Amino acid sequence: MTIAELDSGTAWRRLAAGLALATIGGVGLWSSVVVLPTIEAEFGVDRGGASIPYTATMVAFAIGGAVMGRLADRFGIMVPLILGAVMLCVGYVAAASADSYWSFVVAQAVLIGGLGSSSTFGPLVADISHWFLRRRGIAIAVVASGNYLAGTIWPPILQHGIETIGWRDTFIGLGVLCVVTMLPIAFLLRRKPPAEEGIHAANGAHAPIATMPAPPMVLQGLLVLAGIACCVAMSMPQVHMIAYCGDLGYGPARGAEMLSVMLGLGVVSRLASGFIADRIGGIGTLILGSTLQCLALLLYLPFDGLVSLYVIAGLFGLSQGGIVPSYALIVRQYFPAREAGGRIGLVLMATVIGMALGGWMSGEIFDLTGSYQTAFLNGIAWNLLNMAIALWLLLSRLRGGGMLKRT
Repeated sequence: MTIAELDSGTAWRRLAAGLALATIGGVGLWSSVVVLPTIEAEFGVDRGGASIPYTATMVAFAIGGAVMGRLADRFGIMVPLILGAVMLCVGYVAAASADSYWSFVVAQAVLIGGLGSSSTFGPLVADISHWFLRRRGIAIAVVASGNYLAGTIWPPILQHGIETIGWRDTFIGLGVLCVVTMLPIAFLLRRKPPAEEGIHAANGAHAPIATMPAPPMVLQGLLVLAGIACCVAMSMPQVHMIAYCGDLGYGPARGAEMLSVMLGLGVVSRLASGFIADRIGGIGTLILGSTLQCLALLLYLPFDGLVSLYVIAGLFGLSQGGIVPSYALIVRQYFPAREAGGRIGLVLMATVIGMALGGWMSGEIFDLTGSYQTAFLNGIAWNLLNMAIALWLLLSRLRGGGMLKRT
């Protein structure tokens, strides 16, 4: 790769391939959500127990993302993508063949989440950040929107499959589809990110970067905490919407439609936030998204009518799409490019852990209280923590900070 290829047609074609892979591979994050009521009935577990497959999937996805990122650093992005495609196929077949609750959990979490879908998020985000300079914000937003596109496309398809042919046959078909479609696209990304000194300079590895508001480890830790907090809040509607609609008497199909609306508009929000981030930066985008997400969560407290839930789902999707990509931009703002893969991977891993923690907490809160109202309040509290960290970053930047610039 040459410097001229940054932000070029080659980079945009690579971005399109990455988006396709993220959309297909992202199904592993949502299949456990759609099948949650079915698993609850199939294996005779309570709502908290039915939430464990999702939580375990997200934890394994987080760990797998870090491992796959290191694998990509060493061998290029194509290797973890091929491994992920194969593991998605194996995982869905294994989950469909599960004869016990825990064997299903292991297949869903380890094979589908940890070794499969994990290759199609953090590693792809880090990889694409090396191929863009002037349009890095929108490029990261586009590839990061793949898991939202997956959440838009897959839930209605999976719900229809579950209702017509059963969840086991649906999982088998899904596994075959993943490996058949993902392998050819993965080969399009066989070129490694730039490694020459000149390319690194163009990417900002040795260029001046923003004054750090705290020591590197402290700043990294705060970004990790912020990532956990925002996604604990984000997970409540995303993970439990289908079950919530079932409890209200609207049926799981309505919940799947709301989830699709939420994540579809989340794609719009994520893309719009990319354009915004290229103008106001990652911190401003984080504050904007986090504030709007908190307002949307508040609307769930007084309203539970069918029409109002559709509206709130749309507002929630429009509010929070830009939050997660903003962390990648903040990392690139404060840390050298040579550290981008590891640091971005760590923060994105934290966001996934936040989704896992929030999904489990909401299920447990429901089991304790018999209602999702307290779970929504729990999400709002975590959201306020995220907003506090983002505001501190903004104020530190406005003050100019007290730390020396790193190069």
